[in-house]
Amino acid sequence: MAAVAHADTHVHGHEEAHEHHEPQSFIKKYIFSEDHKVIAKQYLISGIVWALIGGFLSLVFRLQLGYPGIDLGWLKPILGERWFDEAGKLDPNYYIALVTMHGTIMVFFVLTAGLSGTFSNFLIPLQVGARDMASGFINMLSYWFFFLSSVIMFCSLFVQDGPAGGGWVVYPPLSALPDAAPGSGTGMTMWLVSMAIFIVSSLLGSINYVTTVINLRTKGMTFDKMPLTIWAFTFTAILGILSFPVLLSAALLLIFDRSFGTSFYLSDIYINGQALPNQGGSPILFQHLFWFLGHPEVYIVILPALGMTSEIIATNSRKPIFGYKAMIFSMLGIMFLAFIVWAHHMFMTGMNPFLGSVFTLLTLIIAVPSAVKAFNYITTLWRGNIIFTPAMLFSIGLVSFFVSGGVTGIILGNSALDIQLHDTYFVVAHFHLVMGSAAFFGMVAGVYHWFPKMFGRMMNSTLGYIHFWTTFIGAYMVFFPQHYLGIAGFPRRYYAYTGFDFTNKYQDLAQVSTIAAIVVFAANLVFLCNFFYSIFWGKKATQNPWKSNTLEWTTPINVGHGNWEGEIPTVYRWPYDYSKPGAAEDFIPQNIPFSATPESNFPYENELIKEEKEIEGIQFDYSIPD
Repeated sequence: MAAVAHADTHVHGHEEAHEHHEPQSFIKKYIFSEDHKVIAKQYLISGIVWALIGGFLSLVFRLQLGYPGIDLGWLKPILGERWFDEAGKLDPNYYIALVTMHGTIMVFFVLTAGLSGTFSNFLIPLQVGARDMASGFINMLSYWFFFLSSVIMFCSLFVQDGPAGGGWVVYPPLSALPDAAPGSGTGMTMWLVSMAIFIVSSLLGSINYVTTVINLRTKGMTFDKMPLTIWAFTFTAILGILSFPVLLSAALLLIFDRSFGTSFYLSDIYINGQALPNQGGSPILFQHLFWFLGHPEVYIVILPALGMTSEIIATNSRKPIFGYKAMIFSMLGIMFLAFIVWAHHMFMTGMNPFLGSVFTLLTLIIAVPSAVKAFNYITTLWRGNIIFTPAMLFSIGLVSFFVSGGVTGIILGNSALDIQLHDTYFVVAHFHLVMGSAAFFGMVAGVYHWFPKMFGRMMNSTLGYIHFWTTFIGAYMVFFPQHYLGIAGFPRRYYAYTGFDFTNKYQDLAQVSTIAAIVVFAANLVFLCNFFYSIFWGKKATQNPWKSNTLEWTTPINVGHGNWEGEIPTVYRWPYDYSKPGAAEDFIPQNIPFSATPESNFPYENELIKEEKEIEGIQFDYSIPD
């Protein structure tokens, strides 16, 4: 009884099922909606738009890297005259702006807001059995703060002195002095304002997610019955709540240094032989503040993708997930360790070698829970009755990137090796595989898997297979050669390498990366066509097309606000009862009581039958939260 008593704690109204609502205007229903499913779609479409922009920017600077001095004048109508000289060559100052904006867009606007904003919003109420988020209004605000942040960041691309430059980490003093470089002016100010608003959005969303999971679970949904997706979203939200305020403080202090004459990050700066009055600050302080968010940010990006991969792999292997509790504790371990490894990004700042060895040890330790997750995925796949849907292929692709990229992370976590490889293309290759590609594959896998629940239709599987194989092979062709470039000494963020004699023999590797990047971008245009075509004209979905166990598949095909008509289903079992011996089918949804499946119950499950009446007898509020 104690296991289900949590449901009593959020009885705050009379029991009723709000399956009927007064008609809403188009603006209220689709623009300023408080329905978590509509907000999830808003995040998804916004994330797709930003992925197109960020991917396009990467193609521009990859063309410059693969073919230095190439005529890109045909892009003037898109980017503007000031980006190029008269011969059509990309301006070096705008090259670094392209790199900066690409990193910012992909890390924050696509893989943080687009991934977590979409699937945390969409799946948390559906999988825990809630009518909506704890606060629909705050949920709506979180999206519109994100939208405002997006507008400011997008507009910064077109200001007179160009968008922010200096890399997506915007280290001072370059970012703290408005006159330091063309990318240090108005564009940098807009970058900082946009990020401050983005952090407000993320915090509002994260608080809502944690509150919903703790307080609005349906009858019987104890913590040990939650899907791994919900555990991942919850840990991700906690990471965001604890780390994003640190980045907000870093950005605000940087704004003070830029605009109000303070010296948090500035000291002993000379420009054209003239000393600035700033004294007492330290640019290293910004690095500490930035990476205290920056490393948890890696897991804010990857944990939701890993959670969805757990669900998709178990469903399409037709097997229980291997090591359910081990997966939870591994995510808990990752969440804890993520906060105490940030300085492995700072081995080159002159830190005490002993302190460097401490962070090296902690960085190597975090590989253990990561390896547990990879091992459990592989063991779940082992001897499974695998169904190779596009979502399953992208999930397996995620595991591949997570393993191959993680191995190079062990190399870079060693301070002695990192000193040689720091700020080379080896680092670029590492994090684009383990974080960028893996998280992107998790996001796309989630789209393919939950598209029927989002839109009531199916995506085209053939186009999905084309999308997967082209993107999977292409991503490795983009980033695998960059490991060799990094070992050869190629520093990142350089406009061209034509000034070095030793680089000429490696130019073909840079060209391979460029050509592969173009192919990958084209493959994702195929995905976009499939996505938007299927929304309107795809094959109509059945209620549970993947024969999955979690609660979202018990809702009607076209889900209204409130999610379930009538009472919310009661949960009796964990979400991974696949292929149980003796069962009539190879899946048993969470809302099926043990008393209905005596032929497949294990002995301890027969003992749980006596608790079913106690679970069903709990009084519960089914109304939509205000």
